[in-house]
Amino acid sequence: MPETVLNTANSLTAAELSFDDFRKIVIADYRVGFESRQASIIGRREVLTGKAKFGIFGDGKEVAQLAMAKAFRKGDWRAGYYRDQTFMFATGISNLKEFFAQLYANPDIDKDPASAGRQMNCHYATRYIDKDGNWTNQSETMNIAADISTTGGHMPRLLGLAYASKLYRKNKELEYLKQFSVNGNEVAFGTIGNGSTSEGLFFEAFNAAGVLQVPMAISVWDDAYAISVPANLQTTKEDISEVLKGFQRDEDGNGYEIFKVPGWDYVALCETYEHAIKLCREEHVPVLIHVIEMTQPQGHSTSGSHERYKSKKRLAWENEHDCLQQMRNWMIESAIATSEEIDELEANAKKHVRECQREAWADLENEIKSENITAVHLIQQMANQSSKKDDLIAVTTSLQTCIDPGRKDTIATVRKALRLTPHEQTEERQALLNWLADENIKNTERFNSKLFTGTPQSPLLVPVIAPEYADDAPLKDGREVLNACFDANFERDKAIVAFGEDVGAIGDVNQGFAGLQKKYSDLRITDTGIREATIIGQGMGLAMRGLRPIAEIQYIDYLLYSITVLSDDLASLSYRTRGGQKAPLIVRTRGHRLEGIWHSGSPLGIILNSMRGVHICVPRDMTQAAGMYNTLLRGDEPALVIECLNGYRLKEKLPANVGEFTIPLGKAEVIKVGTDVTVVTYGSTLRIVMEAAEELASMGINIEVIDPQTLYPFDTDNTCGTSLQKTNKLLVIDEDIPGGGSAYILQKVIEAQNGYFYLDAQPKTLCAAEHRPPYGSDGDYFSKPSVDDVIEAVYKMMHEANPAKYPAIY
Repeated sequence: MPETVLNTANSLTAAELSFDDFRKIVIADYRVGFESRQASIIGRREVLTGKAKFGIFGDGKEVAQLAMAKAFRKGDWRAGYYRDQTFMFATGISNLKEFFAQLYANPDIDKDPASAGRQMNCHYATRYIDKDGNWTNQSETMNIAADISTTGGHMPRLLGLAYASKLYRKNKELEYLKQFSVNGNEVAFGTIGNGSTSEGLFFEAFNAAGVLQVPMAISVWDDAYAISVPANLQTTKEDISEVLKGFQRDEDGNGYEIFKVPGWDYVALCETYEHAIKLCREEHVPVLIHVIEMTQPQGHSTSGSHERYKSKKRLAWENEHDCLQQMRNWMIESAIATSEEIDELEANAKKHVRECQREAWADLENEIKSENITAVHLIQQMANQSSKKDDLIAVTTSLQTCIDPGRKDTIATVRKALRLTPHEQTEERQALLNWLADENIKNTERFNSKLFTGTPQSPLLVPVIAPEYADDAPLKDGREVLNACFDANFERDKAIVAFGEDVGAIGDVNQGFAGLQKKYSDLRITDTGIREATIIGQGMGLAMRGLRPIAEIQYIDYLLYSITVLSDDLASLSYRTRGGQKAPLIVRTRGHRLEGIWHSGSPLGIILNSMRGVHICVPRDMTQAAGMYNTLLRGDEPALVIECLNGYRLKEKLPANVGEFTIPLGKAEVIKVGTDVTVVTYGSTLRIVMEAAEELASMGINIEVIDPQTLYPFDTDNTCGTSLQKTNKLLVIDEDIPGGGSAYILQKVIEAQNGYFYLDAQPKTLCAAEHRPPYGSDGDYFSKPSVDDVIEAVYKMMHEANPAKYPAIY
């Protein structure tokens, strides 16, 4: 038996192991794998009988994951997909009761610590934020970055998790961050299905890891299908490791080590993982482990049967090559266990899994049943005093006869009872109202909380420090103000890093980082390839591991190439872990008015609708941007900062405390006080509005101009609504298309701030055209709000209010 097969979690070597020790290890592995298989089988039944909504499982992948678990160490990270339950059980990171609690969507964080019932089953995460919002010691734990369902969507983040190890090893200034790394020895394990390797995110991340030479170990679970689509319709040569052979490293350059191993061969799998991960960990060489000839006994998920698309020949092959059956055969042939011993083990395992399932169901059912009983009792008491007694009794009977009721059934019944009795004011009805109010608070925490982690380190709680100016404060280009801000912060905090296209050597296309790579090294300020999705993923992984990354997307128009990572992964991270994980990534970009279809974007509607969970900062100039960076770099939540493209060479005074002053998030600023119309706008358009205000003043119109500064959060002090109490008129100006960012602002002001009650005229929006701006100054003028447009839009509102004083222009 090769020594590499005998590696175990307790670090025993082959010399220390007797055959009996080895036998116990193998049998324990088989027990974990068999229990995992039973969990898959029972889980499917629970879905089909209606106790759970959906099931997707790791059956057929058990033996490979047992081998992978042996190579996983404290400090390591996994970013995987929804087939890895056996790995979780084998490492002890999760267990069977938590598996079933998640299947049943139990919102108790102690029962499902990965997601508190918010994610589908087999979506794992470890909690690395304590109850006070502080980081736990990641070097002492096995770490799981929260899974997502989108196939291949976790690969960009995997790159960042691995890149963090490289920085911790190479940059000696980071040695003080001992709770995050031990000399960069941590491996980032990624798992992905063979079908998902067709995704662009996989190829982008794969290439980037080869360039960066980071300790990233990708396991491809290859069962020859992606749902019903066979490999010949997915992958060139039907073999992803064959396709990627050009990445194999040689003596002339960097690259990957690529391995291929059958998913049913326990010995070969243990040997392969031991060798591959040792190489990855020690030399920081990325590795690909292509695990072939896997099976999927229950098909893709509970949504259908694989018998519909697999041939009888394929199904017969899968039965023969089932990894647990093959491991059982090998154990008997190798005298590790007899058939009878394995039979007894399997019988006990089935019983244990069933017990765990029943306990997990009882944990949720008993709690809901208690709420159900209380609700029925309160409604019945109300019924005794109600003219709607018969209707109310019918409502409670329906609830009492409901099979496996959920909280929604209980709450819906209570709401129905209250709708039946709006004219009755009794103590019994008030008791029901009070109970519902308490339950609404609990259910908001269960199902709607933690869009942001909300820790004491939140950027919303960063103290406000005003900018200070010397009497002879120099006028600088806006880019120079930003540069001074970044310089001061890089000097202050050694954990800050910045990277993106053209960020390093030339200091970004607009010179915000000019000269800083030379000053702080290319480990901290780094050029990347053209790969927006993995720039975001790189930053997200670093942020999860205690660093403070600024990931630059060169233009906001290119943000679309990374929107899946921003939306599916970064924005939802806090919510889907119920505050168990955070990634304080700052995404820096620039947009608004410039020239041309792909360099003048303001797609705020897309951003606001897809990135809830990320602060959206829209500074009007570079001093405001600097203050926002100062705030965000002292907080612990993700943010997007959109700088004004045409503001880098405009002159601004340089604050004396350029690296210290802070701009509070969510605080709107009145730029100009007025009495006639409230104008709300942001970014580059503010300069246009202020120019228009001068001509409007000459026409006898005094507008009030408000800059929200951040769109998420938006004007938490209701500055816009307060202004409307004075002006009674609202104009929202936005460079996005009609109904884009302006629709969001209108909802906030008119509905959320009750601005509707103060209006004496129809609220108006002035937006860009529905197409993208064409190239050239004329294209800009005829496509986006101009000074003329602003003047005439305001004037028209005044004309409608007082046509005698303000006669029509046209």
